[in-house]
Amino acid sequence: MSRRRHRPDARELNGILLLDKPLGMSSNKALQMAMAILRAAKGGHTGALDPLATGLLPVCFGEATKIAGSLLGSRKAYLAECRLGATTTTADLEGEVVHQRPVPTLGEDAIEAALAPLRGRIVQVPPIYSALKQDGEPLYLKARRGEAVQAPPREVEVHRLELMSRTHDTLTLCVECGSGTYIRSLAVDLGEKLGCGAHLTALRRLWVEPFREPIMVTLEALRAAAEQGEETVDKLVLPLWAGLTDLPSLHLDTAASQAVSQGRQIDWPSSQARECSAAFANDGRLLALVDCDAQGRVRILRGFNLPPLPEKSPE
Repeated sequence: MSRRRHRPDARELNGILLLDKPLGMSSNKALQMAMAILRAAKGGHTGALDPLATGLLPVCFGEATKIAGSLLGSRKAYLAECRLGATTTTADLEGEVVHQRPVPTLGEDAIEAALAPLRGRIVQVPPIYSALKQDGEPLYLKARRGEAVQAPPREVEVHRLELMSRTHDTLTLCVECGSGTYIRSLAVDLGEKLGCGAHLTALRRLWVEPFREPIMVTLEALRAAAEQGEETVDKLVLPLWAGLTDLPSLHLDTAASQAVSQGRQIDWPSSQARECSAAFANDGRLLALVDCDAQGRVRILRGFNLPPLPEKSPE
């Protein structure tokens, strides 16, 4: 979701903030607060975290909002806590308990046997209390009105699902998954396989590709840096290219840089062809996302209107 601020002190800011979303706050509210602190004219987040969840929420500003969609579809990792013995209306601790069952004595083998079918390409049913839309309206609004809602099953990919720690009625899991995976649904499905039901009680997003080892910034730290001045707080915002480090790079000469900046197709050695690449100008500025075919034709997928890089002072 992207937003533009209509305020007299808003400024054009381009880049990505690795925000540590606080507990109890919606992703949209966190985005609005970050934009206000930075006085950013335009911003968007890369996939909502529930208010219950904390952790990495990449926030894109200015031209970086053009790659928010690709970050939304990236692989992600979470630390999830599941409570056994009860299911709730929302599949997490914010809902009402609808069914309670005794928790059996579970050995490591029994837990592993329940986890195994939830790995790989699986079909899951999203929670009815979710932002998925039906007839143009989020499912959670329909559910809150008491309407009969049934979320359609869909295929998702779970790359990793491991038990990290446990008590008698609590399991802490590490999950790595693809886009569209609901950790709440994984908790529900795991509880059913264990025969006692379960719901999610805590969730923290650890990373989003390509930010595998993110240095996250809290809203409090962002606010404190802003009080030190624009130069200080802007150091917390990563350049746009940081969100494209998993792509190959094309470093263009002066003529090719000018052509791409004008939206014109160029030719490139077919030996260096890549399906999708980040094209950089001869001065180091990111120009565009491009597609290179086997014949060496470079087609522009998305252009970026970034300001010239500041000149380096002489030694």
